[in-house]
Amino acid sequence: MNNVFVYCELTDEKVIADVSLELLSKGRKLATELNVKLEAVVAGADLKDIETQIFPFGVDVLHVADDPRLFPYTTLPHAAIVLNLFRKENPEIALFGATSIGRDLAPRIASALRCGLTADCTSLEIGDHFENKTQTEYKNLLYQIRPAFGGNIIATIINPETRPQMATVREGVMKREIVSESFKGKIKKVDIHSFLKEEDFIVEIIERHMEQSKVNIKNSQVIIAGGYGVGSRDNFKLLYDLADVLGAQVGASRAAVDAGFSEHERQIGQTGITVRPKLYIACGISGAVQHRAGMDQSAQIISINTDPNAPINHIADFTIIGSITDVIPKMIRYYKANSK
Repeated sequence: MNNVFVYCELTDEKVIADVSLELLSKGRKLATELNVKLEAVVAGADLKDIETQIFPFGVDVLHVADDPRLFPYTTLPHAAIVLNLFRKENPEIALFGATSIGRDLAPRIASALRCGLTADCTSLEIGDHFENKTQTEYKNLLYQIRPAFGGNIIATIINPETRPQMATVREGVMKREIVSESFKGKIKKVDIHSFLKEEDFIVEIIERHMEQSKVNIKNSQVIIAGGYGVGSRDNFKLLYDLADVLGAQVGASRAAVDAGFSEHERQIGQTGITVRPKLYIACGISGAVQHRAGMDQSAQIISINTDPNAPINHIADFTIIGSITDVIPKMIRYYKANSK
């Protein structure tokens, strides 16, 4: 059995993206369970000391492709680098972030290697499979778990015949865990000149325009989220009032976004972002599996809902049955009266 590989993305600030660090943590666990090494690959420019960001997550081998033409990301050279590496190393498992880069790169790699790829996974596990038709038993497969059929079921997908077993994973669903700040792996420099061609750089980025997002739900420790049950965009203002008092961010379910109650950048769930705050207050949210997939790892969940049988109440630590127009003003008054 060969090793587990993680493709590490670079942000615009040339630091390793959060989703890649989360994948390194999960990759370390998978590699330990399989008794293999964890390897990472990063391609970009000015990557001096990049290993200090990666090795603490327990990476045994880091493949570094450093060239001014490799940043910012363009498809052809990065795909050639990963393909060249995978053909040499034959990974058992290869993980990519389910980002715009990962969704561009991973399918190209899977197609070129003629292997399977599962997109937008929310969980990864190691398990076995017995094929009844052929009476074949497969050991130590990667269970690639994700919502399917509109989120109505949770599917477990396996790739028994081909390698690598490839998956893209959404940001926020894996917990980022450092193994040791002093962990030291091996660095391997990738000689891109031996296989990259001039036509790989045919796409040139002439100019870039970037705007910093004004919403930072992902890193918020307290989130007040509203669903279709909030009733209107005007009622959503109550959530902002409570968020101001608690120092929280406001999120929304897909139904609330589709109804025009909130902006898409605040959407939490299968088709939005995944969060794991210390406190999640769900207001008027029914709790469909698509939404729960993006917030069920919250440390504590409070549900405010007029429906005592709403699915969200089954995963909530505390449930308040009532209308948000009655409950939230009382919460604000009580908090102001009792906080120091």
